[in-house]
Amino acid sequence: MSASRRSGTTDELGPDEPERESREGSDGSDLLAALLDGMDAALCAFDADGVVTHWNREAERILGWSAAEAVGRQGFAGWAVRRADAEEVQARLMSAMDAPGRQVHEFALLTKDGGRVLVRTQSAAVRGPDGKPAGVYCAFSEVHAQIDLERSIALSEALLEDASWGVVLVDADLRPAVVNAHAAKALGTGRTAALGRPLGELLAQGVEELESALTHVLAEGAPPAPAEIWVSVRTPEGERRRCWRSGFLRLASPLAEEPVPLGVGWLFQDVTEAKQGEQEASLLRFRTQQLHRAARAAAECEDPAEATTIHLDFALAGFADHALIDRVADGAMSDAESAGPVRLVRIAATPSGAPGPSKLAGRAGLPVRYGRGHPALQCVERSGSVRASAGNVGAEEARAWAVSRQWPPETVHALCTVLRSRGRTLGAVTFLRGAGRTAFERSDTLHAEDVAVRIATALDLAGLLGED
Repeated sequence: MSASRRSGTTDELGPDEPERESREGSDGSDLLAALLDGMDAALCAFDADGVVTHWNREAERILGWSAAEAVGRQGFAGWAVRRADAEEVQARLMSAMDAPGRQVHEFALLTKDGGRVLVRTQSAAVRGPDGKPAGVYCAFSEVHAQIDLERSIALSEALLEDASWGVVLVDADLRPAVVNAHAAKALGTGRTAALGRPLGELLAQGVEELESALTHVLAEGAPPAPAEIWVSVRTPEGERRRCWRSGFLRLASPLAEEPVPLGVGWLFQDVTEAKQGEQEASLLRFRTQQLHRAARAAAECEDPAEATTIHLDFALAGFADHALIDRVADGAMSDAESAGPVRLVRIAATPSGAPGPSKLAGRAGLPVRYGRGHPALQCVERSGSVRASAGNVGAEEARAWAVSRQWPPETVHALCTVLRSRGRTLGAVTFLRGAGRTAFERSDTLHAEDVAVRIATALDLAGLLGED
């Protein structure tokens, strides 16, 4: 019984094995057909005799011939290639059987409706189980599509290698994934050192604005125009303030049915010098207009002392928060008298509380309690301009610094300019800035000296008329 049971088992298993092999063979053929039809490139294959054995859907799309019409034909002669060209084309394709690697050719194929398509082919030998050539496979695409692809690749490589502006590919986490040489130099780091690092580690200021722009592009797409973003770059020498004119492109995968953001292409160019030039030109125009308006308004004042406050008020706009005019106690001081101690009397000042026009003061003629080495006294003694700043100190230290110099408590930066007329020193004008402004620069000094010339003229006239 055991023998018959074994025999029955053998009989039951025997028929299943060919069925399994048939199913596996069918699955393999289906998988191969799916792979061939899913390719983006057209593909056909020939056996050793030049008979077409495979033909995918992309080949059908390009030439119009279906797989049923193509498979089994002897070469391309008379249907996919003109008979006059068939021998040459067939020889070039089948030569891949005896050549190592892949061969690239270009020739014209015929479509089913009689048109001609210039294609670029890549052909290689198909090896049999014994390792000998058993046929040829040929992948081809329209030349213009291939050229478009090559142009895209060449453009990408040129942008990332040779572009004269910065190119950064930022991933969906807002971290650099690719950085070209120009961008790495602008960021003050190496090309590989910047990869994967948060932007906050590369930039000291402007990170929030930049990340907001990148997030917007990921969500909404590219903006219609470039944006100018001011940043501070961390470098071994310290922070550098730069202005980058930036363009953004959303990168999406071409392989997905729905657009899947891969990141953002960020292209930027350093326009710091141009922007600074524009700002300086705009500032110079504004200050020139203010000087012109002040001169016209001062010309209408009957009291020359009042004209000094007119010049002071027009100069303050966009330039300083407060201003003071101090006159030499004896009215004027010649160069020969400058060696002795100097006493200054306050004659005009802007209100230190609520904003308002400057007011004349000091009718009693009492000297201001300036300590030794005060910037106003220095500028009178030197007959030049003196800049002073509280520096990088705390709020309490800055307040004490300003109060000790008889300035409003919120003062952080000061610029004192001498008042001179007819070869004599009349006093000093002091411009003050709070913590919300930058320190006075050389260009600010030049403007303050222009204002001081006009104030000194009005002050000198007031002295001549005895109205000061």
